Amino acid sequence: MPGKRTYNITALQRGLRVLSLLSKADSPLSATQLAELSGLPTSTLHRFLVNLETAGFLRCDGTGDYHLGVACVALGQAAIGQLELRALSRPYLKELNHQTRETVHLTVRHGLSAVYVEKLDSPEPVRIFSRIGAGVPLHCTAVGKVLLAYLPEAEQSTLLAQMDLKRFTTHTVGSLQELQAQLQRVRRNGYAYDLEEHEAHIRCIAAPVWDHTGAAAASLSITGPAVRMTIGRLRELVPLIQDAGVRISKELGYGGGAKNLMTAPAKSNHPRSPAKALRKAVRR
Repeated sequence: MPGKRTYNITALQRGLRVLSLLSKADSPLSATQLAELSGLPTSTLHRFLVNLETAGFLRCDGTGDYHLGVACVALGQAAIGQLELRALSRPYLKELNHQTRETVHLTVRHGLSAVYVEKLDSPEPVRIFSRIGAGVPLHCTAVGKVLLAYLPEAEQSTLLAQMDLKRFTTHTVGSLQELQAQLQRVRRNGYAYDLEEHEAHIRCIAAPVWDHTGAAAASLSITGPAVRMTIGRLRELVPLIQDAGVRISKELGYGGGAKNLMTAPAKSNHPRSPAKALRKAVRR
């Protein structure tokens, strides 16, 4: 088996070295101290410091000493949050994986992508390929549509305006109006589907996970080959995926009742059964 390829980007490694030195220091460090500790020429170090400060990863105080900046705090908090999300979700993902014998994903939004932060493979010999850390489009995946649907209106509008609605299959959403109609259905029904919209022969159903603030912090999904994920099977999976989302949400501190969790925070005056909603979706 060939060895793992490594890519040593010198400039990136040097920048990370500066951040690492500051993270281990008991007090702020001057440029002179950082140059001595890092072994970098003063002119080279200055370029790194300017770039890192501009990006918010460093802060220079009135005495010329450097501290870690707010961007580092934001990254750390995001990492902690995702680790907590994975740990709290895993028992429910395992149960869902065992119940369905299909691949189960947990995703969070990063920009215009839904990123897999946890995955449990199907035990079946025919299963899908995916990997933790990979990103998939928001507009044509079940996990992505869930993350889009529950964004605040202004934030959702901003993201939609930035999107390239690339068609991956003949089933991919073809226009912004069509996507907006799908997102409204997601909010109304409390789940989303991907009927071979991102990859041919792959179908998926997803539901939201709410955090303690009532925001959709993540989405979880059941994914499998279309030969197993028939329309009838997808209908049967709706309550399973929603129930798992409810239970993970409660672990994250969401205080709403189970009834509200299915479609929170949006509410509909015209509730419909998952089976009826899915039938309508397939006929569109």
